[in-house]
Amino acid sequence: MNDILQYKEYFASVRFSAPDEVFIGKILGINDLINFEGNSVSELKKAFKEAVDDYLQTCLRIGKVPEKTYKGSFNVRVSPKLHQEASTFAAIHNITLNEFVKTALSHALKKKEDFSQILEENNNKLETA
Repeated sequence: MNDILQYKEYFASVRFSAPDEVFIGKILGINDLINFEGNSVSELKKAFKEAVDDYLQTCLRIGKVPEKTYKGSFNVRVSPKLHQEASTFAAIHNITLNEFVKTALSHALKKKEDFSQILEENNNKLETA
């Protein structure tokens, strides 16, 4: 799993900058680029909360919706073989490829813990290969 922080309904990705010897975070799911940093985990968490609270106050003051707006459509790149298998599976079940992908995404998100474990196992296999 990635290093993710959560505060209120907001998430942030976190990484460590070795040259700067600092933790750097970025708030996810918003239309703006909001970064924060800290020299320790506790500093990073405090900076994240302050960044979220400040962002929300600013959005309220200027009348802006803080959350990113999603269109509901996106491109997915897969191997030709996977594309063929998914298309065939959808056709066999008399649904569109789009409906198959929506159902697969919904199922994966309903089973987040199981899916996270599968992703972690796949990442471990890649690291040891």
